[in-house]
Amino acid sequence: MNQEKLQHGVHLTFYCHSRTKHDGMLLSEWLLQQARAHGLGGGSVFRAIAGFGRHGVLHEEQFFELADDLPVKIEFLLREEQAELLLQLVRGAGVDATYALSPASFAVLGGG
Repeated sequence: MNQEKLQHGVHLTFYCHSRTKHDGMLLSEWLLQQARAHGLGGGSVFRAIAGFGRHGVLHEEQFFELADDLPVKIEFLLREEQAELLLQLVRGAGVDATYALSPASFAVLGGG
């Protein structure tokens, strides 16, 4: 039986709008590219169906407005030093985004 190794780190989540761009590309793509280029763990992008942010503007998916600027979150499970590296890259690039950082325990299941 495989015994997975439980790791302790952080759950780093960035929040922005789906059309937010940085350096000529979508911010979500830019964040994933930065993480990958620096050998950090995987990341995922999730699109919300509705939400509002610090400016109080409500964005929601409606039948005829599927292309609206919906909220997205970009998540990473990382070791603390990896999260700090990614945050330093984001700060250094002058990115305007909100993020959350919380403790996390994670492991890989299966033979992969």
